[in-house]
Amino acid sequence: MVETVKPRRRQARGERRMAQLLNAAEEVFAAEGFNAATTNAIAAAAGVSPGTLYQFFPNKDSMAAALAERYVDVLAEVHDPEAKVVGVPLDDVINRMVDPAIAIAEEHRAFEAMFWAQPCDKLRDSVTANVDRTIATRVPELDPSRRRLIATVTVKIFGALLPAILAASGRERVELTGELKRVLRAYLLDVSD
Repeated sequence: MVETVKPRRRQARGERRMAQLLNAAEEVFAAEGFNAATTNAIAAAAGVSPGTLYQFFPNKDSMAAALAERYVDVLAEVHDPEAKVVGVPLDDVINRMVDPAIAIAEEHRAFEAMFWAQPCDKLRDSVTANVDRTIATRVPELDPSRRRLIATVTVKIFGALLPAILAASGRERVELTGELKRVLRAYLLDVSD
Protein backbone atom coordinates (compact mmCIF):
# COMPACT_ATOMS: atom_id res chain seq x y z
CA MET A 1 0.00 0.00 0.00
CA VAL A 2 2.81 2.41 0.86
CA GLU A 3 4.53 1.75 -2.48
CA THR A 4 1.46 2.83 -4.47
CA VAL A 5 1.35 6.15 -2.61
CA LYS A 6 5.01 7.05 -3.16
CA PRO A 7 4.94 6.78 -6.98
CA ARG A 8 1.80 8.90 -7.09
CA ARG A 9 3.47 11.59 -5.02
CA ARG A 10 6.50 11.48 -7.27
CA GLN A 11 4.30 11.53 -10.35
CA ALA A 12 2.30 14.49 -9.07
CA ARG A 13 5.50 16.28 -8.10
CA GLY A 14 6.96 15.49 -11.54
CA GLU A 15 3.84 16.83 -13.25
CA ARG A 16 4.06 20.03 -11.21
CA ARG A 17 7.72 20.38 -12.16
CA MET A 18 6.90 19.83 -15.84
CA ALA A 19 4.17 22.47 -15.65
CA GLN A 20 6.61 24.85 -13.94
CA LEU A 21 9.17 24.28 -16.70
CA LEU A 22 6.59 24.74 -19.44
CA ASN A 23 5.37 27.96 -17.85
CA ALA A 24 8.95 29.20 -17.77
CA ALA A 25 9.45 28.11 -21.39
CA GLU A 26 6.32 30.02 -22.34
CA GLU A 27 7.74 33.17 -20.73
CA VAL A 28 11.13 32.80 -22.41
CA PHE A 29 9.70 31.91 -25.84
CA ALA A 30 7.37 34.90 -25.62
CA ALA A 31 10.15 37.28 -24.60
CA GLU A 32 12.97 36.04 -26.81
CA GLY A 33 11.28 34.05 -29.57
CA PHE A 34 11.79 30.37 -30.17
CA ASN A 35 15.10 30.57 -32.02
CA ALA A 36 16.82 32.86 -29.51
CA ALA A 37 15.54 31.02 -26.44
CA THR A 38 17.89 28.63 -24.67
CA THR A 39 17.32 25.82 -22.21
CA ASN A 40 19.63 27.66 -19.79
CA ALA A 41 17.36 30.71 -19.93
CA ILE A 42 14.31 28.51 -19.42
CA ALA A 43 15.91 26.75 -16.44
CA ALA A 44 16.84 30.13 -14.94
CA ALA A 45 13.29 31.43 -15.42
CA ALA A 46 11.97 28.31 -13.70
CA GLY A 47 14.47 28.68 -10.86
CA VAL A 48 16.02 25.25 -11.47
CA SER A 49 19.32 23.95 -12.74
CA PRO A 50 19.69 22.97 -16.41
CA GLY A 51 20.18 19.40 -15.19
CA THR A 52 16.73 19.44 -13.60
CA LEU A 53 15.23 20.70 -16.85
CA TYR A 54 16.91 17.87 -18.78
CA GLN A 55 15.37 15.30 -16.44
CA PHE A 56 11.99 16.25 -17.89
CA PHE A 57 12.73 17.57 -21.39
CA PRO A 58 15.66 16.48 -23.57
CA ASN A 59 15.81 19.79 -25.46
CA LYS A 60 14.12 23.05 -26.37
CA ASP A 61 12.20 21.41 -29.22
CA SER A 62 10.52 18.96 -26.87
CA MET A 63 9.43 21.84 -24.66
CA ALA A 64 8.03 23.69 -27.65
CA ALA A 65 6.14 20.58 -28.76
CA ALA A 66 4.68 20.19 -25.26
CA LEU A 67 3.60 23.84 -25.26
CA ALA A 68 2.04 23.36 -28.69
CA GLU A 69 0.11 20.40 -27.29
CA ARG A 70 -1.10 22.62 -24.45
CA TYR A 71 -2.32 25.21 -26.96
CA VAL A 72 -4.03 22.56 -29.08
CA ASP A 73 -5.94 21.47 -25.97
CA VAL A 74 -6.94 25.06 -25.18
CA LEU A 75 -8.11 25.61 -28.76
CA ALA A 76 -10.11 22.38 -28.64
CA GLU A 77 -11.92 23.67 -25.55
CA VAL A 78 -13.20 26.75 -27.42
CA HIS A 79 -13.75 25.28 -30.89
CA ASP A 80 -16.97 23.33 -31.09
CA PRO A 81 -16.72 20.98 -34.08
CA GLU A 82 -20.48 20.39 -33.83
CA ALA A 83 -21.30 24.11 -34.03
CA LYS A 84 -23.75 24.93 -36.76
CA VAL A 85 -22.01 26.53 -39.72
CA VAL A 86 -24.37 25.59 -42.55
CA GLY A 87 -26.74 28.46 -43.29
CA VAL A 88 -24.92 30.70 -40.81
CA PRO A 89 -23.58 33.97 -42.24
CA LEU A 90 -19.89 33.70 -43.12
CA ASP A 91 -19.10 36.70 -40.92
CA ASP A 92 -20.48 34.84 -37.89
CA VAL A 93 -18.41 31.75 -38.67
CA ILE A 94 -15.26 33.87 -39.06
CA ASN A 95 -16.01 35.66 -35.77
CA ARG A 96 -16.42 32.30 -33.99
CA MET A 97 -13.02 31.15 -35.17
CA VAL A 98 -10.93 34.34 -35.13
CA ASP A 99 -12.01 35.95 -31.86
CA PRO A 100 -11.27 32.94 -29.61
CA ALA A 101 -7.95 32.31 -31.39
CA ILE A 102 -6.85 35.90 -30.77
CA ALA A 103 -7.98 35.68 -27.14
CA ILE A 104 -5.96 32.48 -26.65
CA ALA A 105 -2.92 34.03 -28.31
CA GLU A 106 -3.22 37.02 -25.99
CA GLU A 107 -3.62 34.86 -22.88
CA HIS A 108 -0.80 32.49 -23.83
CA ARG A 109 2.01 34.87 -24.67
CA ALA A 110 4.17 32.34 -26.52
CA PHE A 111 1.34 31.21 -28.81
CA GLU A 112 2.51 33.49 -31.60
CA ALA A 113 6.13 32.31 -31.39
CA MET A 114 5.05 28.68 -31.15
CA PHE A 115 2.66 29.02 -34.08
CA TRP A 116 5.58 29.23 -36.52
CA ALA A 117 8.24 27.20 -34.66
CA GLN A 118 9.22 24.01 -36.48
CA PRO A 119 8.64 21.70 -33.48
CA CYS A 120 5.07 23.01 -33.26
CA ASP A 121 3.73 21.70 -36.54
CA LYS A 122 0.95 20.03 -34.56
CA LEU A 123 -0.38 23.42 -33.49
CA ARG A 124 -0.61 24.75 -37.05
CA ASP A 125 -1.93 21.41 -38.27
CA SER A 126 -4.65 21.43 -35.62
CA VAL A 127 -5.76 24.97 -36.49
CA THR A 128 -5.68 24.11 -40.20
CA ALA A 129 -7.68 20.93 -39.59
CA ASN A 130 -10.34 22.94 -37.71
CA VAL A 131 -10.64 25.36 -40.63
CA ASP A 132 -10.69 22.43 -43.08
CA ARG A 133 -13.53 20.73 -41.16
CA THR A 134 -15.51 23.96 -41.05
CA ILE A 135 -15.15 24.42 -44.81
CA ALA A 136 -16.06 20.76 -45.38
CA THR A 137 -19.22 21.21 -43.36
CA ARG A 138 -20.22 24.37 -45.22
CA VAL A 139 -19.19 23.20 -48.69
CA PRO A 140 -19.20 19.37 -48.68
CA GLU A 141 -18.87 19.16 -52.47
CA LEU A 142 -15.52 20.97 -52.47
CA ASP A 143 -12.57 18.81 -53.54
CA PRO A 144 -10.62 17.79 -50.39
CA SER A 145 -7.25 18.89 -51.77
CA ARG A 146 -8.66 22.30 -52.74
CA ARG A 147 -10.32 22.57 -49.33
CA ARG A 148 -7.04 21.78 -47.55
CA LEU A 149 -5.24 24.42 -49.63
CA ILE A 150 -7.87 27.02 -48.73
CA ALA A 151 -7.62 26.08 -45.05
CA THR A 152 -3.81 26.36 -45.19
CA VAL A 153 -3.92 29.80 -46.82
CA THR A 154 -6.58 30.95 -44.33
CA VAL A 155 -4.35 29.93 -41.41
CA LYS A 156 -1.32 31.63 -42.98
CA ILE A 157 -3.29 34.86 -43.39
CA PHE A 158 -4.34 34.66 -39.74
CA GLY A 159 -0.77 33.92 -38.63
CA ALA A 160 0.65 36.77 -40.69
CA LEU A 161 -1.62 39.38 -39.10
CA LEU A 162 -1.59 37.96 -35.57
CA PRO A 163 1.65 39.72 -34.47
CA ALA A 164 0.31 43.14 -35.47
CA ILE A 165 -2.99 42.48 -33.71
CA LEU A 166 -1.30 41.33 -30.51
CA ALA A 167 1.05 44.33 -30.53
CA ALA A 168 -1.82 46.79 -30.91
CA SER A 169 -4.30 47.96 -28.31
CA GLY A 170 -7.57 49.81 -28.15
CA ARG A 171 -8.99 51.12 -31.38
CA GLU A 172 -5.98 50.02 -33.43
CA ARG A 173 -6.46 46.41 -32.30
CA VAL A 174 -10.16 46.51 -33.13
CA GLU A 175 -9.38 47.95 -36.57
CA LEU A 176 -6.67 45.39 -37.32
CA THR A 177 -8.92 42.54 -36.20
CA GLY A 178 -11.68 43.92 -38.41
CA GLU A 179 -9.30 44.06 -41.38
CA LEU A 180 -8.22 40.47 -40.77
CA LYS A 181 -11.85 39.41 -40.84
CA ARG A 182 -12.47 41.43 -44.01
CA VAL A 183 -9.53 39.74 -45.74
CA LEU A 184 -10.73 36.30 -44.65
CA ARG A 185 -14.29 37.08 -45.71
CA ALA A 186 -13.13 38.24 -49.16
CA TYR A 187 -10.98 35.15 -49.57
CA LEU A 188 -13.61 32.68 -48.32
CA LEU A 189 -16.70 34.28 -49.83
CA ASP A 190 -16.62 32.52 -53.17
CA VAL A 191 -15.83 29.20 -51.46
CA SER A 192 -18.69 29.20 -48.98
CA ASP A 193 -21.52 30.65 -51.03
